[in-house]
Amino acid sequence: MTQDLIQQPVPRDPANPLDPPAEFTQLREDQPIVKVRFPNGTTGWLVTRFEEGSQVFSDPRLSAKRPRHDTPEGDVAEAGKNHPFESVLVMMDEPEHGVYRRLLNSRFTPKAVQRQLQPYIDKIVDEHLDAIAAGPETFDFVQAMALPIPCLVICELLGVPYEDRDGFHHATVAMMDMANSREERDKGAHWLVDYITRLVAEKRRTGASDGLLSKLIAKTGGEDGILTEGQLIGLSVLLLFAGHDTTAAMLGLSTLTLLTHDEQRQDLIQHPEKIGSAVEELLRYLTIVQFGLGRVAKEDLEIGGAQIKKGDLVVVAMNAANRDARAFDDPDALDIDRKITRHLAFGYGVHACLGQNIARAELKTVLPKLFQRFPDLRLATPLEQVPMDFTGTNYGVRKLMVTR
Repeated sequence: MTQDLIQQPVPRDPANPLDPPAEFTQLREDQPIVKVRFPNGTTGWLVTRFEEGSQVFSDPRLSAKRPRHDTPEGDVAEAGKNHPFESVLVMMDEPEHGVYRRLLNSRFTPKAVQRQLQPYIDKIVDEHLDAIAAGPETFDFVQAMALPIPCLVICELLGVPYEDRDGFHHATVAMMDMANSREERDKGAHWLVDYITRLVAEKRRTGASDGLLSKLIAKTGGEDGILTEGQLIGLSVLLLFAGHDTTAAMLGLSTLTLLTHDEQRQDLIQHPEKIGSAVEELLRYLTIVQFGLGRVAKEDLEIGGAQIKKGDLVVVAMNAANRDARAFDDPDALDIDRKITRHLAFGYGVHACLGQNIARAELKTVLPKLFQRFPDLRLATPLEQVPMDFTGTNYGVRKLMVTR
């Protein structure tokens, strides 16, 4: 028997917007793997513990080719179907997944990010901090920094014109906001596909060699081509929207979190060398993927005592798993000194987020520079008045008014 569990939007306590839904806490203790009915009518298992969640992401008997579970009531799409672009990487299994992942890995290693992107990140962060210092004392941190920095970085990486940022960001928001109708979400997705298709054609016409997108174009078509045209477009769309939306959400949320945790913020200001552990703790504590990630059983198997049947959908509530006391001491507390071996904020296993090292680089650059430059930065509104995004695939802040 299934139970109605997850509603849209995700039920969070408005007084504690930085915490996962309160009902996950009880589930994690009493029913860590529970059969549920999701809002769109899909049924499956929900996993709320860390160890079992890690198993779901690393067990080859569970496939990444899964139906949507996070869409509104009655809005169900089968795996790989009804998408305006091919779901390269995120819905592929091995060995096919590895072929396409290897096309990209060299650009996303820590060394590559440090060598190729870090100087650029340092430069644009300093420029945006200078602009903040020259502007009004009270400003929206999202528009001033959290959004433009990731947009600039992904444009630099891919070779996408930054002047197009408003278009691809608005399309991304429309596509990923589960409060929108299917028509509105599809409109955003189609805009991104059309945009990338036009950009690919322009790069081919001019013979452009700038950015990763040009390198992917060179891997398309011909006898030696690895990518089909559809896969090229799908992969490029994925890199564009995922490459800026997730980090923008994390920058806004991380800043809000530190502004509401004075002791931790002051500790970071006095000890900027702690930024590495602070970023990992913020990733764990916030875990922006709010509806979880799913897998489908390719055969009968057991997870944490639950008997999973072939074809069953299994969804990991990563935000709940990252607050599991079996894996983390005092997990509901923010502790920038926490020694974290690993967390599930980026997923786990072969499908772990490709861009995680770029996200880390941006967070490690923005946060210490921001609070060193503006040590008296504070919220301009009470926490409960900060407009939160609880309906997007990634949760975050829609606006963050602060005073320097």
